[in-house]
Formats: sequence, C-alpha cells, structure tokens
Amino acid sequence: MADEGIRRDEPGEVLKQFQNEQASAETSTLMNILGYGPHMRQARIEAYKAFDRHMTAEVRGIATWITTGSKAEGLTSYLESDVDKLFVTESVICLEDDVDSSSVPVETTIFRSCSRISYSGHCRLLLERYGTTIPRSVYNALCDDGFGRGLLSSDLYINQGLNVKLEEGTVQRERAGPSLPRTISDLECDTVSALHFYCPSILTRWAARHRYWPSPDVVREVVSLGAFVSPVGVKGSDYEPVEWRMCFNTGENVLINNLNDTQVKLYVLLKMVKKDVLQPQKKEVTSFTVKNIVLWIAENNPHSLFHERSLFHWLYEGLYALRVAIDTKEQPYYMIPGRNLMAACALDHEQKRSWIATIDEMIEEGPRMILRLPKIRQAIIAHPEPLRWYSGRRIEMEMLVLIYVNRHALGMDVETDVIKQALIRRQFEIEREVRMRMVMEGCRVNDFSYDWRSMLMLNDHTYQKTFDLHLKLTYIELSSVGN
Repeated sequence: MADEGIRRDEPGEVLKQFQNEQASAETSTLMNILGYGPHMRQARIEAYKAFDRHMTAEVRGIATWITTGSKAEGLTSYLESDVDKLFVTESVICLEDDVDSSSVPVETTIFRSCSRISYSGHCRLLLERYGTTIPRSVYNALCDDGFGRGLLSSDLYINQGLNVKLEEGTVQRERAGPSLPRTISDLECDTVSALHFYCPSILTRWAARHRYWPSPDVVREVVSLGAFVSPVGVKGSDYEPVEWRMCFNTGENVLINNLNDTQVKLYVLLKMVKKDVLQPQKKEVTSFTVKNIVLWIAENNPHSLFHERSLFHWLYEGLYALRVAIDTKEQPYYMIPGRNLMAACALDHEQKRSWIATIDEMIEEGPRMILRLPKIRQAIIAHPEPLRWYSGRRIEMEMLVLIYVNRHALGMDVETDVIKQALIRRQFEIEREVRMRMVMEGCRVNDFSYDWRSMLMLNDHTYQKTFDLHLKLTYIELSSVGN
C-alpha cells in the first residue's frame, strides 16, 4: 500500500499556503544555471543511453550494458561522481515462484527464485534447467544446496570478476556490496553483474497501489521493463553468501526521469544534504535512501502541488521524512515496501542524535539552510554574470566530452573523423576563453593545472579553486569554502 511510505497529508487535503515562494523560485533558477535544468538532464540521459547501446553492440548479444544511478538520471557531470553500470547476462533468466517456464527458449538457463526463508526483497536461486549454453561465470558459481539441487552462489559469482585480466590503465578496487569498483583513466566505475528476473506478481502489486503519480502509462512501462537480481545478500543473514537482491534499475530510471522539475530538484538538494551536511562515512544513509523518500513523496501527493515556488515546502517535507528514517531506522523500499532500506545501516545512537539535531536546525533555519550546501552557497554569493558565463562554458564542455566519448565508442578515429577533430578544437577554445577570463579577473592561472578535467571534476580541489576564483569570491570566502 502507498501509505507504507511517507505521508504527512491525507489524500485530497489542501496544503497550507506555500511559504518562501520567492526563495523557492530563485533557488530553482539557480539550479538551472548549475546544470540541473531539464534540458541539460535530458542531454546527459540521451548520451548515456547511446553509450549503453554502443557497449551492448560490442558484446554481440552476450550481455546488455545499462547505466544506472546519477548518470542515468542526468544529475551529475561527466567526472563528478562514479559511473554505475549494470552488466546483465542474456543467456540466463530467473523466474519467480509459480511462473510457467515452458515458453522460455531452450538456449536459456533457468533458475527459480526461492524467497520463503530470505529477507524481503531477496531470494536464493535454484537451478531448474541448463540451457544449450551456460556462461562460465554462472557454471563456476554453482554449488549444492544440501538436497542435491544446484544453488547459485552470489559470492562465488561476483568474486570471479576480481580475477579478470584488466586492460592497461584500469585499476581494480576492493569489492563494495554487489559491485566491483574500478578506476579507468579519469573515471571511477562501479560495475554490477546481474541476471534477468521475471517477477510478475511483485510488479503487479506495485502497479496496483493507489497513487497520484506516476501516470498509468509510466506504470505500464515500468512493469514491462521487468527486474534483475544482483549478487548480494543481507548482512548477517545465515544465507548471505547465496542470497541475491531484487532490483528494478531500468524501471527506477524511468521513474526518476518522469519526475517533474521541482521533484528532481528536491532529490538533488536532499542528496546534497546527505553528502555535504550529514557526511555519512559507512553508508548509514545513501543516495538510494534519499531517492526512495522522493519517490514516496511524489506518489502520495497531487502532482499539481510540485512547482518551482513550492520547492522549499517540499524540501522541508523531505528533511522531515529523512529525519523519521534516521530516528526509526526504517525506510520502505519504493518497489517492495516490505524491504527496509535502513535495516542493516551502521547507525549508532550518538550519530543518530547528532543527525536529528542537525536536521531540526535546518528546518528551523528556513531558506537559510541552503547556505549549508557548498555548491549552492558558492553560486549564491557569486556575481550573476560570471556565474552564468562560466556555467555555460562548463555545460558546453561536458556535452562536447559526452559526444566525443560516444564517437570513440563507435570506433571513430580522431585522425579521420572530422567531428572528433571539431570537438577537440572547441574544447581548446573553451579552455583558452576560461584561462583568459581568469587572467582578466586577476587570477594567477599558472598556480595550478587547468584543463577540461578541471571543469568537469566537480568534487576535485582543482575545480573548487578554479570555480571560486572565477566567480570573484573574496579570499576570505575562498578559504572558508575550501575548508
């Protein structure tokens, strides 16, 4: 039921007059300038979809590549955060209990999910039938369940990836849950190897909920995209090494991309609060938790109430919902409400009290709370004209890089591809423009390295220094932001 999520107003209840409407509208405009507007988000989304198509074509039907997370949502710049990828094997399918398997092609290996003794949203996978071909990674991960049946071990499955020979320039990092993080040149990539999961009853229950959002067409699209299982169990479970987690990455991408502009900006601001204010060190609260809070808020409230002049109202609602999740250590998963996203978080009593007090202070501060977010604060105190000028160049630079990456994925050679050559020329022109502007503003550009990476690495010290200097912040403000 929808009321398992966060609801502060009864269905149909008219909200009180929105407060801080002017501040909401100005913050929304500012976020457009910083690259969170609908046009820029859509351009990023389309670029990563194109890249996924190129990557999938490269492996020729063996697997499907799917970008997930903030990149698929169009919410982060090229080098701003990790690239989250799903690598889905095509010759294996997992079926929910009671689903008829007779129509599955004989080439496909079938596993049957067993969730009766697993935590909600998780299952074990029992081998039902070998296909004509079976991936080596799947075969090597099979073990005996104690009753002579084949059981697919999530631990064995994912750990095989640690022994794969990597290309030159790629560095393997320590496993993180179901993902194998790698550094590839300038990019931090988290790759999760997953399997298709056909679960009509779970998706039917989700689709049947009473809701204000999303529309019936979007609900049908989410259902049609199905689900996956990723190789990770519940921490502390007796069956953790052989448990798999149900996930709905493609459906969630569609849901986020169908939020309206104010709902997306609420999501961005709550992610900033999580990262820059709460600063969790052990994933006690994650961006995924924040995403689910926003999805519940969107589902439980009339769509017409989300507009640019109500942004701060919904930010207070989001902070309240985050406070409740931290206080109770409960946050239902939007797709499967029985799964508690806070169940295994390493949140101790003192940290919980501290975070609750911080959120209470933010709510009391009103619109001034936005100054706690470094990226927003920098933009607010900047001169409007330099901010627009620099942000425009940075956004253009990002689009040039995304187009270049997709041309490269298509196998285009820079020596023969005139488009690649034009992209590189324009990149150099933008770098030169920014350098000249910085010199005119009185900056000593030679004090630090500056190129296109500096413009796109939004969390990098070089970028912070470049951005602050260019926006003519005072030396006192520069040092306070740097700290």
